[in-house]
Amino acid sequence: MMAGTMLPPLESDLLRTFVAVAESGNFTKAGETVGRTQSAVSMQIKKLEDILGETLFERGSRGVNMTGHGARLLDNARRIVTLLDDTAASIRLPALDGAVRIGISEEYINSTLPKALGAFAAIHPGVEVTVQQGVSMSNLAALDAGEIDIAVVFEPGGHTRNEVLMVDPTVWVTSEQHCAHERRPLPIATYTYLKNGWCDELALKCLKRCGLESRVAYVSSTSSGLIAAVTSGLAIAALTRSSIPAGCRELTAADGYDVIDFSNVVMKTRARGTNPIVKSMSNAIREAFRTPAIPG
Repeated sequence: MMAGTMLPPLESDLLRTFVAVAESGNFTKAGETVGRTQSAVSMQIKKLEDILGETLFERGSRGVNMTGHGARLLDNARRIVTLLDDTAASIRLPALDGAVRIGISEEYINSTLPKALGAFAAIHPGVEVTVQQGVSMSNLAALDAGEIDIAVVFEPGGHTRNEVLMVDPTVWVTSEQHCAHERRPLPIATYTYLKNGWCDELALKCLKRCGLESRVAYVSSTSSGLIAAVTSGLAIAALTRSSIPAGCRELTAADGYDVIDFSNVVMKTRARGTNPIVKSMSNAIREAFRTPAIPG
């Protein structure tokens, strides 16, 4: 493309279709999301690529993968689509005043929750939002006591009567640099408060099933503490797959380890269906978990 050439304006429909394809990795599934046929989606992506003068997706037999140019466009495209949706919602929906209190696990404080809070604040800027970071047991107790309105917590995998936001497997994690998993006995990091909790119990059963002798090398009350133990090479730890930090990796069957548990991330609320503020925040949290992270 020649320097100084004026680009045609980017249409919001093209960007919305682009985001749908990026998140689904498939033209047909993207079409279901935006209400278009597969061929119409393909034509829109081709039009967007023609406008930009760059290839955004590599087509394959099993779907599509973003190119580097597509990855660069994605964040801005998401922001534009979200801004348009939030603007439309703020006009259509009555502004709410009041307060809502959320209890959420540490794993999602800096990842999923900001997306939910940003979307909610754009529509209901007058609502006071309080966030309580805590482990699942404390958040459930706070919900039962009426101290919070919404709790996002972990449950053991399997059938549940609660609303499942996502399944986030619990796995053993090690530092790629330090390889603590090669030491014997195996140094592990554990939670102080989970001596009788399901996570600790399942983690130890997993090691026993894999025939691995272990010792407790680090104890913490938070997952950030466990992450510090792993990244420093002091120990391995049981972490949710979504919270594996940079420089670390999951220990898989190839290393002699099993998945500890396919944990459910569930949402529980008070006054379900009767409090419009709780309902609106629940929708924002649900949508934030529904939007997958795209590796960049």
